[in-house]
Amino acid sequence: EENDIHIETQISVVKAILGGEIKVPTLRGEATLKIPNGTQSHTIFRLKNKGIKHLNSYGRGDQFVEIIVKVPENLTKKQKELIQELGKEFKENINPSKTFFGKIKDVFL
Repeated sequence: EENDIHIETQISVVKAILGGEIKVPTLRGEATLKIPNGTQSHTIFRLKNKGIKHLNSYGRGDQFVEIIVKVPENLTKKQKELIQELGKEFKENINPSKTFFGKIKDVFL
């Protein structure tokens, strides 16, 4: 987009929750991007002056990095147990029959 570059990169759920650093490609090699804890999917970070050089003038555009949080699809039994335990710690209700629609279903069926 003009002199700016837009890319997407995937990070793990763990990296999104705890934060950390990732390497992202730029026109001039890799750059380190700090991911703050609690980063949500589709968050966009700006890397200043990492875009395309302005024609006939000084400076560069920016590079924008959209974060996509990759949710694992195939969990082991142990991983599922750990996620359920984490859900309990956050007081998340991970039992679908206890959700709003689950409760309505229980009342009417």
